[in-house]
Amino acid sequence: MKKTWRFVKLAVFVLVLSLPLVGVSHAAQKGKLTGLHGDKNILPRSCRACHRGMKMSISGEERTCLRCHGSSADRHTMETAGYITNSAGRDYKNIEAELRKPYSHPVLEISGVHQQREVLPEELVNAKRHSECIDCHEPHQLQKNAPYRGISKRGLGSFRTDVTREYELCYKCHADSANLPADSTNKHEEFRRSNPSFHPVEAEGANAYVISLKTPYSARKERPGDVSTISCSDCHGSDSNGGPKGPHGSVYPGLLVDNYDMDSGRRESPRAYALCYRCHERNSILGNESFPYHALHIQGNGTRDFPGTSCFTCHDAHGSRTNQYLIRFNEDVVEPNSAGDLKFKAQGVASRHGSCALSCHGVDHEPKSY
Repeated sequence: MKKTWRFVKLAVFVLVLSLPLVGVSHAAQKGKLTGLHGDKNILPRSCRACHRGMKMSISGEERTCLRCHGSSADRHTMETAGYITNSAGRDYKNIEAELRKPYSHPVLEISGVHQQREVLPEELVNAKRHSECIDCHEPHQLQKNAPYRGISKRGLGSFRTDVTREYELCYKCHADSANLPADSTNKHEEFRRSNPSFHPVEAEGANAYVISLKTPYSARKERPGDVSTISCSDCHGSDSNGGPKGPHGSVYPGLLVDNYDMDSGRRESPRAYALCYRCHERNSILGNESFPYHALHIQGNGTRDFPGTSCFTCHDAHGSRTNQYLIRFNEDVVEPNSAGDLKFKAQGVASRHGSCALSCHGVDHEPKSY
């Protein structure tokens, strides 16, 4: 009887070892634990700091991650138990607090959906969208200066390469996924370098000179210190000063780092377009340096008939597949003119002249030139 019981326990132990860990890479299952989580100066008990029992396989990894990356109380419990070293000198951020903000990736709302060998972007229209810790982080390999280490992206056919840039990671869910929500757009198409205009995420922008940019931002990197490209998390991320890097959560719609009023009829102020004014000089915009009617459009004419409209009414903050200068009209506000036209036409090269054919704020542009 004792031999039989020992055999049963051995069989169960072998079975547990053979079960795939939720979200664990193939390399990690072979015992290749590298990166920060492989540093015993941080995790003295190595794998046991995270893998204890079958909780992660059953309920997902979020709660396990947040024991160290959540509240200071949870982290203190882990320190007391000897699973992580004292946090003194280490910059731990409370990711859980970010995930509980009004706008966040749905890490806490949707759990246990991630599959170890799932393919992203999604290929099935009815696949359940999710965003779990392991979708953006490979905990067995990541380094402080290589946060995407161990994450792969799909290339042509079945060919896969490593993610090295933030936008490549974002595109796994926000670009070519077959299950994009109806109100979402393909961000890769909007940032595409072949577009007439785009914010410089994949590369420097299409325009060689943007008059309203604040220092150190520049359309072209000409001097040390010039910033001519940006990342997704420059606009999407924590609204808190000193908050964690990355788009975990924010109090602002769109998971934005600052306020951006997109409704027409709002009063212009530094706060209304705080996101835009992080990079673009407000005095330049209101001084009409790049467009002679900028101030009129966003401030209005002082009457109830035209209180002004949002930057969003005329510009797409990602990119325009048809126009220069990020022009993409919000058709909830702007309509075709009496001739049925809805278009913008630039005139000259960097001349800041053009024409608009549309109907807006009760005025028919047939077109109107500037």
